[in-house]
Amino acid sequence: MSKLGIFVDRKTLSNSSQLMALVKIRDVAESMGHTAEFIFPVDIKRIPKLDALFIRANTDPMNITYVAARMAQMYGIPVVDDPSSIQICADKINMYMHLMKKNVSMPRTKFLKKKELDAEQAQQLFEELGTPLVLKEPSTSFSVRVEKASSVDELLKIAKRFFKLSDWIVVQEYIESRFDWRVGTINGELLYACRYIIPSETFKIQASVNGHVVYCDVESVPADQVPSGVIDLGKEAGNAIGKGLYGVDIKESNGKLYVIEVNDNPSLEGGEDEHYPDMFHNIISYLMTTVDASIHANEFSPEFSCPHGFEGEYGLGAGTAFANASALVENDVYSSKMDLSER
Repeated sequence: MSKLGIFVDRKTLSNSSQLMALVKIRDVAESMGHTAEFIFPVDIKRIPKLDALFIRANTDPMNITYVAARMAQMYGIPVVDDPSSIQICADKINMYMHLMKKNVSMPRTKFLKKKELDAEQAQQLFEELGTPLVLKEPSTSFSVRVEKASSVDELLKIAKRFFKLSDWIVVQEYIESRFDWRVGTINGELLYACRYIIPSETFKIQASVNGHVVYCDVESVPADQVPSGVIDLGKEAGNAIGKGLYGVDIKESNGKLYVIEVNDNPSLEGGEDEHYPDMFHNIISYLMTTVDASIHANEFSPEFSCPHGFEGEYGLGAGTAFANASALVENDVYSSKMDLSER
């Protein structure tokens, strides 16, 4: 019998769907012959006594979930999400660099450096990537600080706000669609697939509209009804980050597929498992059979925390749409030198 810890915080328990998903995880673990207990931040000292840790709280390198993941890894305890996946997915530039390195299909993308963007360069972006453009502040999550710009003035205004939080921002071509595919993967294999139906009031899966938050609808889709290319691309994108648990967002436009982003700690309480009754069983099996925590995503080492930045060929001034994959070090973790103090 093994002991599973489910790391949660108050935000994890903010609605009935989240609570029901947590209870289901516990019940599935116990039905498999394991014991399961909820670990709150105040209980973090209990982590070394666990056999595996499943983090179901918002992940960020700047909060307690990352400390929990690092503690588990230090003690050789299998953990989802692992520290490397948290680092990579919390920084959009870091994440896109990993996708680029593996030549994963994604929208044409530029990384803009702070204080180097002017009207002339902004106009060049529209000429190269089209109109509108999508701007992202690298530390964004839940679609916050993701905005469209349709003019030079609008782009400069949005960039000015985002540069208050980061030394770099992401600019991408806009891929229009009324839904995103969400492909859940674990250990490089399909876990679930669904459609996130984008609200008509916005272009994002979650947004504030007239003071009210609107959410996407979740539509679980059986694997045999999902285009094989979508599943293959989801696996490819997940493997570009690591071997942990990921939710890959994919758009389809004019017969082409594009990875919009890869999320660690993806939602599991929105009905994603409707056609995948073994979803939680597969996650727990992965955790309990992973004896050596070092086979999770890219193994963490102290040098990963050192910022690399994106000088030279990675900046807008070099005029490259994509980073040179051959220049990237295998298993490295990149940083956009973000200032997360206001996050």
